[in-house]
Amino acid sequence: MPYATAKDGTKLFYKDWGVGKPVVLMHGWPVNADSFDETALALAENGYRAICPDRRGFGRSDQPWGGYDYDTFADDIGLVLHAAGVSQPVAIAGFSMGGGDVARFISRNPGRVSHAILIGSVVPFLLQIADNPNGAPKDVFDSMVAAISADKAEFFRRFLCDYFGVGWAAPVSEGAIDNAWRQAMLGGLKPVVACVRAFSETDFRPDLPAFTMPTLIIHGVADRTVPIDLTSRVAAKAIPGAKLVEYEDGAHGLFASHTGRLTGDILDFLGG
Repeated sequence: MPYATAKDGTKLFYKDWGVGKPVVLMHGWPVNADSFDETALALAENGYRAICPDRRGFGRSDQPWGGYDYDTFADDIGLVLHAAGVSQPVAIAGFSMGGGDVARFISRNPGRVSHAILIGSVVPFLLQIADNPNGAPKDVFDSMVAAISADKAEFFRRFLCDYFGVGWAAPVSEGAIDNAWRQAMLGGLKPVVACVRAFSETDFRPDLPAFTMPTLIIHGVADRTVPIDLTSRVAAKAIPGAKLVEYEDGAHGLFASHTGRLTGDILDFLGG
Protein backbone atom coordinates (compact mmCIF):
# COMPACT_ATOMS: atom_id res chain seq x y z
CA MET A 1 0.00 0.00 0.00
CA PRO A 2 1.39 3.44 -0.88
CA TYR A 3 2.33 5.88 1.84
CA ALA A 4 3.71 9.41 1.84
CA THR A 5 5.69 10.91 4.70
CA ALA A 6 4.61 14.27 6.14
CA LYS A 7 7.02 16.93 7.36
CA ASP A 8 6.65 15.69 10.95
CA GLY A 9 7.23 12.07 9.96
CA THR A 10 3.55 11.07 9.91
CA LYS A 11 2.83 8.25 7.45
CA LEU A 12 -0.04 9.16 5.14
CA PHE A 13 -1.89 6.37 3.37
CA TYR A 14 -3.36 7.00 -0.07
CA LYS A 15 -5.08 5.03 -2.81
CA ASP A 16 -3.78 5.50 -6.34
CA TRP A 17 -6.13 4.05 -8.94
CA GLY A 18 -6.03 4.40 -12.70
CA VAL A 19 -3.92 6.21 -15.27
CA GLY A 20 -4.53 9.68 -16.68
CA LYS A 21 -5.21 13.18 -15.40
CA PRO A 22 -4.87 13.16 -11.60
CA VAL A 23 -7.99 13.78 -9.52
CA VAL A 24 -7.50 14.12 -5.76
CA LEU A 25 -10.48 13.12 -3.60
CA MET A 26 -10.39 14.41 0.00
CA HIS A 27 -12.78 12.72 2.40
CA GLY A 28 -14.83 14.33 5.12
CA TRP A 29 -15.23 13.87 8.85
CA PRO A 30 -15.49 11.29 10.36
CA VAL A 31 -15.02 8.90 7.43
CA ASN A 32 -11.93 8.09 5.35
CA ALA A 33 -10.90 7.53 1.75
CA ASP A 34 -13.11 4.44 1.50
CA SER A 35 -16.10 6.79 1.28
CA PHE A 36 -14.98 7.73 -2.23
CA ASP A 37 -14.43 4.16 -3.50
CA GLU A 38 -17.28 4.12 -6.01
CA THR A 39 -16.38 7.52 -7.43
CA ALA A 40 -12.66 6.69 -7.51
CA LEU A 41 -13.38 3.45 -9.38
CA ALA A 42 -15.53 5.26 -11.94
CA LEU A 43 -12.84 7.91 -12.46
CA ALA A 44 -10.19 5.25 -13.00
CA GLU A 45 -12.43 3.41 -15.45
CA ASN A 46 -12.98 6.64 -17.39
CA GLY A 47 -9.36 7.57 -17.99
CA TYR A 48 -8.49 9.46 -14.80
CA ARG A 49 -6.03 8.77 -12.01
CA ALA A 50 -7.87 8.87 -8.69
CA ILE A 51 -5.69 9.69 -5.68
CA CYS A 52 -7.51 9.31 -2.37
CA PRO A 53 -5.58 9.99 0.86
CA ASP A 54 -6.60 9.11 4.39
CA ARG A 55 -6.29 12.31 6.42
CA ARG A 56 -3.71 12.15 9.20
CA GLY A 57 -5.35 10.54 12.22
CA PHE A 58 -7.93 8.65 10.14
CA GLY A 59 -8.13 5.35 8.30
CA ARG A 60 -4.75 3.78 7.63
CA SER A 61 -2.71 6.93 8.19
CA ASP A 62 -0.74 7.49 11.38
CA GLN A 63 -2.37 9.16 14.39
CA PRO A 64 0.15 11.79 15.55
CA TRP A 65 -0.54 14.09 18.47
CA GLY A 66 -0.44 17.27 16.38
CA GLY A 67 -0.91 18.71 12.94
CA TYR A 68 -4.70 18.91 12.87
CA ASP A 69 -4.93 22.27 11.16
CA TYR A 70 -5.66 23.18 7.58
CA ASP A 71 -2.21 24.48 6.70
CA THR A 72 -0.81 21.09 7.67
CA PHE A 73 -3.60 19.24 5.86
CA ALA A 74 -2.80 21.20 2.68
CA ASP A 75 0.89 20.45 3.03
CA ASP A 76 0.06 16.77 3.54
CA ILE A 77 -1.78 16.74 0.20
CA GLY A 78 1.27 18.22 -1.51
CA LEU A 79 3.50 15.53 -0.04
CA VAL A 80 1.08 12.80 -1.16
CA LEU A 81 1.25 14.19 -4.69
CA HIS A 82 5.05 14.30 -4.49
CA ALA A 83 5.17 10.69 -3.32
CA ALA A 84 2.86 9.71 -6.18
CA GLY A 85 5.13 11.48 -8.69
CA VAL A 86 2.48 14.02 -9.68
CA SER A 87 3.88 17.36 -10.80
CA GLN A 88 1.19 18.59 -13.22
CA PRO A 89 -1.93 20.53 -12.18
CA VAL A 90 -4.61 18.36 -10.60
CA ALA A 91 -8.35 18.41 -10.18
CA ILE A 92 -9.25 18.28 -6.50
CA ALA A 93 -12.55 17.45 -4.83
CA GLY A 94 -13.36 17.71 -1.15
CA PHE A 95 -16.36 16.42 0.75
CA SER A 96 -17.53 18.20 3.91
CA MET A 97 -14.41 18.86 5.98
CA GLY A 98 -12.46 18.01 2.82
CA GLY A 99 -13.83 21.13 1.18
CA GLY A 100 -11.59 23.08 3.50
CA ASP A 101 -8.65 21.03 2.25
CA VAL A 102 -9.50 22.11 -1.28
CA ALA A 103 -9.72 25.79 -0.33
CA ARG A 104 -6.50 25.85 1.65
CA PHE A 105 -4.55 23.75 -0.88
CA ILE A 106 -5.58 26.11 -3.68
CA SER A 107 -4.60 29.24 -1.78
CA ARG A 108 -1.25 27.79 -0.69
CA ASN A 109 -0.40 26.28 -4.08
CA PRO A 110 -1.16 28.74 -6.90
CA GLY A 111 -1.29 27.08 -10.29
CA ARG A 112 -1.49 23.52 -8.99
CA VAL A 113 -5.23 23.07 -9.43
CA SER A 114 -7.07 22.90 -12.75
CA HIS A 115 -10.56 22.12 -11.42
CA ALA A 116 -12.07 22.47 -7.94
CA ILE A 117 -15.05 20.54 -6.59
CA LEU A 118 -16.76 21.19 -3.24
CA ILE A 119 -19.26 18.56 -2.04
CA GLY A 120 -21.41 19.25 1.02
CA SER A 121 -18.53 21.47 2.02
CA VAL A 122 -17.84 23.48 5.18
CA VAL A 123 -16.51 26.35 3.04
CA PRO A 124 -16.56 29.28 3.63
CA PHE A 125 -17.08 29.39 7.44
CA LEU A 126 -19.24 27.55 9.98
CA LEU A 127 -18.71 29.37 13.26
CA GLN A 128 -20.96 32.16 14.51
CA ILE A 129 -18.92 35.29 15.20
CA ALA A 130 -19.65 39.00 14.86
CA ASP A 131 -19.12 39.16 11.09
CA ASN A 132 -20.66 35.71 10.50
CA PRO A 133 -23.90 36.01 12.48
CA ASN A 134 -25.67 33.15 10.70
CA GLY A 135 -23.02 30.62 11.71
CA ALA A 136 -23.44 27.88 14.28
CA PRO A 137 -22.77 28.86 17.92
CA LYS A 138 -19.58 27.47 19.47
CA ASP A 139 -21.73 25.63 22.03
CA VAL A 140 -22.88 23.30 19.25
CA PHE A 141 -19.34 22.11 18.62
CA ASP A 142 -18.46 22.08 22.33
CA SER A 143 -21.35 19.67 22.85
CA MET A 144 -20.12 17.45 20.04
CA VAL A 145 -16.63 17.28 21.55
CA ALA A 146 -18.04 16.42 24.97
CA ALA A 147 -20.25 13.66 23.59
CA ILE A 148 -17.46 12.16 21.48
CA SER A 149 -15.07 12.21 24.42
CA ALA A 150 -17.64 10.48 26.65
CA ASP A 151 -18.63 7.69 24.22
CA LYS A 152 -17.28 7.98 20.71
CA ALA A 153 -18.91 4.78 19.45
CA GLU A 154 -22.40 5.70 20.66
CA PHE A 155 -22.06 9.30 19.46
CA PHE A 156 -21.41 8.16 15.91
CA ARG A 157 -24.29 5.67 16.00
CA ARG A 158 -26.63 8.63 16.58
CA PHE A 159 -24.77 11.20 14.53
CA LEU A 160 -24.76 9.13 11.35
CA CYS A 161 -28.56 8.93 11.31
CA ASP A 162 -28.66 12.71 10.86
CA TYR A 163 -25.63 12.60 8.57
CA PHE A 164 -27.59 10.44 6.13
CA GLY A 165 -30.95 12.09 6.81
CA VAL A 166 -32.64 8.92 8.04
CA GLY A 167 -36.38 9.57 7.95
CA TRP A 168 -36.39 12.75 5.88
CA ALA A 169 -33.93 12.52 2.96
CA ALA A 170 -33.00 10.09 0.20
CA PRO A 171 -32.57 6.70 1.88
CA VAL A 172 -29.35 4.74 2.34
CA SER A 173 -28.97 1.10 3.33
CA GLU A 174 -28.16 -0.06 6.85
CA GLY A 175 -24.95 -1.41 5.38
CA ALA A 176 -23.95 2.07 4.21
CA ILE A 177 -24.50 3.45 7.71
CA ASP A 178 -22.54 0.57 9.24
CA ASN A 179 -19.71 1.18 6.78
CA ALA A 180 -19.56 4.87 7.71
CA TRP A 181 -19.54 3.92 11.41
CA ARG A 182 -16.67 1.50 10.74
CA GLN A 183 -14.71 4.28 9.07
CA ALA A 184 -15.46 6.69 11.91
CA MET A 185 -14.16 4.20 14.46
CA LEU A 186 -10.83 3.96 12.61
CA GLY A 187 -10.19 7.61 13.45
CA GLY A 188 -8.32 8.16 16.71
CA LEU A 189 -10.09 10.01 19.51
CA LYS A 190 -7.56 12.85 19.51
CA PRO A 191 -7.78 13.41 15.70
CA VAL A 192 -11.57 13.15 15.70
CA VAL A 193 -11.93 15.80 18.41
CA ALA A 194 -9.17 18.04 17.04
CA CYS A 195 -10.81 18.03 13.62
CA VAL A 196 -14.12 19.22 15.06
CA ARG A 197 -12.23 22.32 16.17
CA ALA A 198 -10.45 22.60 12.81
CA PHE A 199 -13.49 22.41 10.54
CA SER A 200 -15.70 24.54 12.78
CA GLU A 201 -13.25 27.30 13.62
CA THR A 202 -11.28 27.75 10.39
CA ASP A 203 -12.37 30.73 8.31
CA PHE A 204 -11.93 29.96 4.61
CA ARG A 205 -13.23 33.29 3.38
CA PRO A 206 -9.67 34.59 2.77
CA ASP A 207 -9.03 31.51 0.58
CA LEU A 208 -11.93 32.14 -1.79
CA PRO A 209 -10.16 34.64 -4.10
CA ALA A 210 -7.76 31.84 -5.07
CA PHE A 211 -10.63 29.97 -6.77
CA THR A 212 -9.84 31.21 -10.27
CA MET A 213 -10.29 27.80 -11.90
CA PRO A 214 -13.55 26.12 -12.97
CA THR A 215 -15.40 25.26 -9.77
CA LEU A 216 -18.28 22.86 -9.16
CA ILE A 217 -20.23 23.03 -5.90
CA ILE A 218 -22.62 20.21 -4.95
CA HIS A 219 -24.80 20.20 -1.83
CA GLY A 220 -27.91 18.52 -0.48
CA VAL A 221 -30.81 20.86 0.25
CA ALA A 222 -31.90 18.55 3.11
CA ASP A 223 -28.46 18.64 4.73
CA ARG A 224 -28.84 19.38 8.46
CA THR A 225 -25.23 18.54 9.29
CA VAL A 226 -23.67 21.26 7.11
CA PRO A 227 -26.59 23.50 6.10
CA ILE A 228 -26.48 24.69 2.50
CA ASP A 229 -27.56 28.27 3.31
CA LEU A 230 -24.55 28.71 5.57
CA THR A 231 -22.02 27.18 3.22
CA SER A 232 -22.37 26.27 -0.44
CA ARG A 233 -24.88 28.95 -1.41
CA VAL A 234 -22.57 31.54 0.15
CA ALA A 235 -19.49 30.05 -1.54
CA ALA A 236 -21.22 29.94 -4.92
CA LYS A 237 -21.93 33.66 -4.75
CA ALA A 238 -18.36 34.45 -3.71
CA ILE A 239 -16.55 32.36 -6.35
CA PRO A 240 -16.87 33.89 -9.84
CA GLY A 241 -18.30 31.44 -12.35
CA ALA A 242 -18.88 28.67 -9.83
CA LYS A 243 -21.58 26.16 -10.77
CA LEU A 244 -23.87 25.20 -7.89
CA VAL A 245 -25.79 21.92 -8.17
CA GLU A 246 -28.39 21.28 -5.47
CA TYR A 247 -29.72 17.81 -4.66
CA GLU A 248 -33.23 18.49 -3.40
CA ASP A 249 -33.56 15.25 -1.41
CA GLY A 250 -29.91 15.07 -0.37
CA ALA A 251 -28.77 15.10 3.25
CA HIS A 252 -25.05 15.21 4.07
CA GLY A 253 -23.67 11.81 3.07
CA LEU A 254 -24.13 12.23 -0.67
CA PHE A 255 -21.35 9.75 -1.45
CA ALA A 256 -23.70 6.98 -0.24
CA SER A 257 -27.18 8.37 -0.94
CA HIS A 258 -26.49 9.78 -4.44
CA THR A 259 -23.45 7.78 -5.55
CA GLY A 260 -24.37 7.53 -9.22
CA ARG A 261 -25.52 11.11 -9.62
CA LEU A 262 -22.52 12.49 -7.73
CA THR A 263 -20.08 10.49 -9.82
CA GLY A 264 -21.84 11.47 -13.03
CA ASP A 265 -21.78 15.16 -12.14
CA ILE A 266 -18.05 14.99 -11.38
CA LEU A 267 -17.27 13.19 -14.63
CA ASP A 268 -19.37 15.64 -16.64
CA PHE A 269 -17.63 18.60 -14.99
CA LEU A 270 -14.14 17.22 -15.59
CA GLY A 271 -14.95 16.21 -19.15
CA GLY A 272 -16.54 19.54 -19.96
